[in-house]
Amino acid sequence: MIAAATTGNMWGSLIVVFGALAIVWGGSYFFNRWQMHHYATVIDEDQFASGIHRAQVVDVRQGKDFKKGHILGARNIPYAYLTQQYSELRSDLPIYLYDAGTTTATQAARILYKHGYRNLYILSGGYLEWHGKIKKDKYAD
Repeated sequence: MIAAATTGNMWGSLIVVFGALAIVWGGSYFFNRWQMHHYATVIDEDQFASGIHRAQVVDVRQGKDFKKGHILGARNIPYAYLTQQYSELRSDLPIYLYDAGTTTATQAARILYKHGYRNLYILSGGYLEWHGKIKKDKYAD
């Protein structure tokens, strides 16, 4: 009888823990989506490709990832250095941001927005879903 009650309590506790984790994950996901749309406009690959020649394209991934492959015409300003290097970007031109997905680009958009940049765009799906022209450093491993 005691063993059955203990097992029932264990399953109840696991359900509570997994429920709490699901709520935290869901909250984080929806907060990130809200931030992405609040600070920038999310555009698909076709929109990104059509405006790429009139914008500043910024890859916010780490330098080693940039060297392994990046969107043709992009410059690398890793997210970790953005707070020191944001002034290198012109506020009068659109800024197209991307990373591997969209999380880091969203955080970069938040930083730029707080510094007065308003013409911000994030590539939907990020570099991992990009099918356009890329450039690779021939010495990257």
